[in-house]
Amino acid sequence: MGSSVGILVNPMSGRDVRRLAARATAMTFEMKRDTVARVAAGADAAGADELVVVREPFQIATGALEHMPLDARVTILDLPITHSDADTVLAIQRMRGLGCGAIVSIGGDGTNRIIARTWPDVLLVPLSTGTNNVFPVMTEATSAGAAAALVARSLVDIQDVSRASKTLTVTGDGIDDIALIDAVLLRRDHVGNLLPFDPARIDRLVLTTALPDAVGTSPIGGLLHPVSADDDGGLYVICGEGRRVYAPISPGLFRHVGVKTWTLLSFGDAVTFVGPGVIALDGDRCWRLDAGAEAQVRLAREGPRRIDVRRTMFLAAQQELFREAQEIR
Repeated sequence: MGSSVGILVNPMSGRDVRRLAARATAMTFEMKRDTVARVAAGADAAGADELVVVREPFQIATGALEHMPLDARVTILDLPITHSDADTVLAIQRMRGLGCGAIVSIGGDGTNRIIARTWPDVLLVPLSTGTNNVFPVMTEATSAGAAAALVARSLVDIQDVSRASKTLTVTGDGIDDIALIDAVLLRRDHVGNLLPFDPARIDRLVLTTALPDAVGTSPIGGLLHPVSADDDGGLYVICGEGRRVYAPISPGLFRHVGVKTWTLLSFGDAVTFVGPGVIALDGDRCWRLDAGAEAQVRLAREGPRRIDVRRTMFLAAQQELFREAQEIR
């Protein structure tokens, strides 16, 4: 029996001033349109019976699928557009309500954070098109679409091809949010600031994933003590006088970051942020923390099940699912 695959595109991912302030070109609408087309081709070949996309002003998904010869039917969601996180929230709510068996997201860490907050146990293939791309994966979109359809159709065992992602739950006075990669306390900053982080303003950070080959705050921890997505734990870094780490805080932009201490965290451990300051989650400055106010940041593994595209396609090969066209449908 066939199933539905949702394709969610963030039109603005990879286009903000952080890329312009560093050395990274903007991710164009045409590039994203081509990505959607390849996802759709893969999902269609793997037998998806429906592809669900959102109509948005830049016609990324709708333009990509308009003239494609697909066996899968295309469902286009006409939703109110606010050019805010609310657009992602509403789109994911509708895709969930329509029974999508898997979602392919085209965005960065921030996009996937909103997806995870809206649909915590979603089956997800996150494709990298953002500024900081620690959570999404760099993989061919054709294979990503095929893997999503195979999972949606239950042709592979979800327990065998995915694992729940790590999360940081952030709670405090008026704050109830999550992050997938990092929660950062910044001093002398403001909510909504889109410039790269100033290392002198980073007070402390909690990382689910600390990778030395990433960009953003993840490599600040990763260059001290790497922590992978599969490791059962995280890292807590307090910045200040001490050793200095030379880290890429944005694409092509290295800065010295002072580190006072770092500590490994286990699931269930909590860290307290104390204001005044701004809390940034997965690269986005989201919450103001008043003087003396506190927020608790707790590490868990309660996030979306991220589909391993390579593992899924290897299992499909072992099962000979693509050997004959009639076998996949």
